[in-house]
Amino acid sequence: MSAMQLIDESAIIWSAAEPDRAGRPLLVLLHGYGSTEGDLFGLAPHLPLQPVIASLRAPLRAGPGYAWYELDGATNESRLQGADAAARGLLHWLDGVPATSVGLLGFSQGGAMSIHLMRHAPERFAFAVSLAGFVVPGEAPADDRLAALAPPVFWGRGTHDTVIPDSFVTATQRWLPHHATLTERIYEGLGHSVSEAELADVLTFVRAQYA
Repeated sequence: MSAMQLIDESAIIWSAAEPDRAGRPLLVLLHGYGSTEGDLFGLAPHLPLQPVIASLRAPLRAGPGYAWYELDGATNESRLQGADAAARGLLHWLDGVPATSVGLLGFSQGGAMSIHLMRHAPERFAFAVSLAGFVVPGEAPADDRLAALAPPVFWGRGTHDTVIPDSFVTATQRWLPHHATLTERIYEGLGHSVSEAELADVLTFVRAQYA
């Protein structure tokens, strides 16, 4: 059986109590490396009211927080295997979550996962937002199906981001337009973070998905 990293359901931060989740779309938040489920939940008050928001904790311990896959000594092969295992765990969790549609919003490694989940099961996701994210190098099971469906993807990054390797950015620039209906935004002078200008663009994009 393929490796799977399960989601800790007790660590999920929800925007609505369980009785209020049925029959609504779901927006899943995926934090960056070494962070926690509380990191992106601060965006919740700014996001549209239609979706239920679930902010997940990544499965692996990493420094002060958690990670979707290991970075220490990572090769492209180990990075892909780790992202695959995390994606399988996320999809397994989603199997038990009633939602009319599912959107994804992630930062950094979580942004990479938002794209990677679509590369495993593109039919299951309405859209993805990848902030300072990238495409994990290597092939994923449903890349061809993703290219055929070309769902909406927002990819935002800063010109001064020194955390994500240039090679990853270049590869993502080549790959995403052929696998998604891409909204790409580049922010002058922004490092490895999210600016107010980027947040405004993200909210415009996300609201359009629920219009």
